[in-house]
Amino acid sequence: MSGAVQRLQYPAEPTSHPVDIAVRDDKLRIVWDDGRDVLLSVAALRSACRCAFCERDRRNGQEPVVEAGIRITEIRLVADKAMNPVFSDGHERGIYPWEFLRKL
Repeated sequence: MSGAVQRLQYPAEPTSHPVDIAVRDDKLRIVWDDGRDVLLSVAALRSACRCAFCERDRRNGQEPVVEAGIRITEIRLVADKAMNPVFSDGHERGIYPWEFLRKL
C-alpha cells in the first residue's frame, strides 16, 4: 500500500445566489447577488423541469406538457442551494438548483 492519499474533487460552490425571488402572473423574477435581474417565463420553467418523471418522458421522446396559463402557486427553498416551485397543474417534484436557473 502506498502512502499516497486519494482526494475527491467536489464541485465549487455556486458563486451567485438569489437575493430576491418574486412571481407575477406568468413570470418569475430573480435578482441575483451580483446585480443580475432576470425574468423567466413560468411556462419555460415548467418545460425545463428535471424531475425523474419529466426526464423519463424526455428519454421516451416526449416533452413535458405545459398547460396554457400555467402559474407558480408556491416556491419552496431547498436549503440554500435550490428552489422547488409548485405549479398550478399540480406538478411539484422539480428541484431547480441556482446554477441551473442561472443558465436558463
